[in-house]
Amino acid sequence: MLFVVTRAIRLCLAVIVSMGVALSAGAQEAQGDAVPLDPAALEQLIEVLSNDASRGALLDALSNLGEGSQTAAAPLELPVPATQPPSFGARIAELTQSTAEDIASQIDAFLHSLAGAGSVFRGLSGSELSVLLDSLRALFFVIVITVGVFIGLRILLGPLFNRIGTRAVTANMMRTGLLFVGARSLDIAVVLVAWALGYAISLLALGDYAQIGFLQALYLNAFLLVELAKVGIRAVLSPAAASLRLVNLSDAAASRLFRHSNIVASLLGYGQLLIVPIVNRNVSFFAGLGVSAIVSLLVVLYLLILVVWYRDPVAAWLTRRFTSKDYLLESQVEDAAATPRLEGALGTLVRSWHWFMIVYLAVLVLVVTTRSSARVFDFISGSGQVVLAILIGSVVLGALGRVFRNGVTLPHGVRTRLPLLEPRLNQITPAVFGTLRIIVGFAILAYTVDTAGLADVSGLLTSQVGSDVTSRLSSVVLILLFAALIWLVINAYIDYQLDPDHGFAPSARQVTLLTLARNAITITLAILTLMFALSEVGLDIGPLIASAGVLGLAIGFGAQKLVQDIITGVFIQFENAMNVGDIVTVGGISGTVEKLTVRSVSLRDLAGTFHIIPFSSVDMVSNFMRDFAYHVADTGVAYREDIDAVRDAMHDAFDLLVQDPDMRIAILGQLEWYGLHELGDSAVVLRGRIKTLPGRQWGVGRAYNAQLKKVFDERGIEIPFPHQTVYFGEDKNGRTQALRLKTERVQPGPEGEPDAE
Repeated sequence: MLFVVTRAIRLCLAVIVSMGVALSAGAQEAQGDAVPLDPAALEQLIEVLSNDASRGALLDALSNLGEGSQTAAAPLELPVPATQPPSFGARIAELTQSTAEDIASQIDAFLHSLAGAGSVFRGLSGSELSVLLDSLRALFFVIVITVGVFIGLRILLGPLFNRIGTRAVTANMMRTGLLFVGARSLDIAVVLVAWALGYAISLLALGDYAQIGFLQALYLNAFLLVELAKVGIRAVLSPAAASLRLVNLSDAAASRLFRHSNIVASLLGYGQLLIVPIVNRNVSFFAGLGVSAIVSLLVVLYLLILVVWYRDPVAAWLTRRFTSKDYLLESQVEDAAATPRLEGALGTLVRSWHWFMIVYLAVLVLVVTTRSSARVFDFISGSGQVVLAILIGSVVLGALGRVFRNGVTLPHGVRTRLPLLEPRLNQITPAVFGTLRIIVGFAILAYTVDTAGLADVSGLLTSQVGSDVTSRLSSVVLILLFAALIWLVINAYIDYQLDPDHGFAPSARQVTLLTLARNAITITLAILTLMFALSEVGLDIGPLIASAGVLGLAIGFGAQKLVQDIITGVFIQFENAMNVGDIVTVGGISGTVEKLTVRSVSLRDLAGTFHIIPFSSVDMVSNFMRDFAYHVADTGVAYREDIDAVRDAMHDAFDLLVQDPDMRIAILGQLEWYGLHELGDSAVVLRGRIKTLPGRQWGVGRAYNAQLKKVFDERGIEIPFPHQTVYFGEDKNGRTQALRLKTERVQPGPEGEPDAE
């Protein structure tokens, strides 16, 4: 199959070249010179154009030839005939034709690359190993000195590094940043001292005075660059100090990753910066290419082993990163093996991460063995940029996570004025952190797609449409953030006013008005935010506002009851007729006000029934909770009782009531005696009144009745049952009707009890 495809591609190229040569021959025949077509030359031209290196050399030669030639006459500009635009079918045909040609060219290039896969190793002669051993013997003294000095300085400064890591545990963000910079500066200084000492020894002790050999310069430069790269890895992973670690890893994971990263950096750094130049200089350039490919393949093989070996721990780590709602340190994970399973498509991608890495490493092997060194460098450079983007994203998320983990801390003045703002901010920080994590993830994904060449994301963003969309989205995000900040501040202030633990205890009216203000501000802010956001998106909100006005007018005509509810509710609030917590009678229903809106009032009666009463049905509000209240004591006694004695008994019962401390704080005055209030059918009603705190009149009245009953019982004052006087009437002579009574004989029952007959 591959052979057939290759032959087809070559045939297409031959046809194209033949057409070009024929056109050239026709042009020369017009001038009198004919050029015959040579099949062997065509075959050689095809071979030249199929190889990347030879094709590039040919293009360079042609460009140099074009620069050296002088054309005497300007090119002839022929008029372009006006043509009709192609039809839809023709456009589809052209699109499919160009796509097929592109695919065919890519397949041809790939097949030729596979055919020349082993060419990168053809320059190896077998003498490279002996050359490397000889070079290492020449560099032995410099290597021992630099490595020994480096290790010795690291050991001497080890306690200082440990002390910096210990101090960073309890330090704030500013101090942690300074400690981080100090530790990394010491780390760089150790590398520079070891490198400078190696250079000094090479200049003074080896070779001619004040001269350094090529091998020593190669090694020292490689040592400097590789060890500085390791300093960067150590700065990110910080295996010995978790408090200075930029990525969220456990101590064991950071130590393992640092060890393997050092191995990869050493292989690539010393291999490409030291071994390859030595082979290039002492053997040949093509031998250096083979050694470079071998070093790269060793690194790829090592990475492949690591990917397969650590596939499950990395999948568990990714799962914890996606499932945790807040910033959870890996050192806080009690059992990493008990990580919950992530379901869905995301879980499948997380558990299959190693397959993507294996495919990437396989592509890297093909690139190393089949492409030129420039292509390999571009591929590795793009991969490094993606890794750097992932690292920067991890560092940003780590810094944000540490901020959110410790909570948002506001300045002292803001905490004093708005003490509830900081707790409210800390309640929403997990959601904010989750949103930022998603945004950073999408940014890294877009950068990866753009770097890999799968889509021109940067071109799309820098285009007119992309920049317009980006600016509009940024404006919408800023509007939403500003509205959220205003809402947080207003709610924090209202919560501060409503919280009796901060400041003064709010009154019932303050609770009602602040609750209504919160609802009104929330609705207004939501509408304004929506309007501004739609305006930034590009929608014309003028017609929308006009439509809303017309719709509001239509609703006003169609819902007159609703308008009446709102208007009445507004005036009720202005007049302070009732507040939340008041005991009122509204619409014939008595109960406690639990909720007030501009449209209705919600009551809970004594039986626990919840009533919602629209204000349009309210024509009177009876409030039992204004300033003070009275318990009216209407006491009925028998007609034969002395009124003065009953009055004294009522005052004595009040004195006993006042002795109760719970009742005394609710009573605002003495018993007010009003005297005989009513001559009832079966009792004489005497009235008194007790002034109490609002809402306490019912409890005071029940307690007073209890004391009054005790005093009446002690003094024999009768509280009569309801009774009636039966009147039989009289005739004109003054005689009444005779009352007939029926008598019954009672006989004892079988057990001695009377038995009526």
